[in-house]
Amino acid sequence: MTTHSYWKVGALAMVATGLAVGVMSMPTAATAQEIGNDVRDVRQDRRDIRQDTRDIREDRGDLRNDNQDIRTDRRDIATDRQDLRQAEKSGNQQEIKSDRQDLHNDRKDLRGDLKDRREDRRDLHADKRDRRQDVRDLQHDRRTLHRDVAEKTGK
Repeated sequence: MTTHSYWKVGALAMVATGLAVGVMSMPTAATAQEIGNDVRDVRQDRRDIRQDTRDIREDRGDLRNDNQDIRTDRRDIATDRQDLRQAEKSGNQQEIKSDRQDLHNDRKDLRGDLKDRREDRRDLHADKRDRRQDVRDLQHDRRTLHRDVAEKTGK
């Protein structure tokens, strides 16, 4: 019988603790400061989204420029190959050496431009990901603001 009573006392203590915690954690009406903070958060999220949009636009421009540079480098390489063929046909060693060097330099430029394009593409994807996260943050902050205003007005 004593074991059974200890069990009841323990259960009642747990219920009392649960009720006390539940009552303490009940939401109270939102204060004006909380609403002001929510408004500030929403404004900051909008600023972040605008900045991310500008970054995305800039990254797309960088990609366009990189693509143009790559096309130019490929045309230069094709021209250098033709010049090298012509020099080999003529047998002029100085011209062959010069054309090989031009071809080597243009290939090096192409590799650098391809690397730049990969980096710009990575930046674009990161900026898009940041923008999506900022949109989610804005939606969350709007919901919080609406909930706090509803609590304040009692609706």
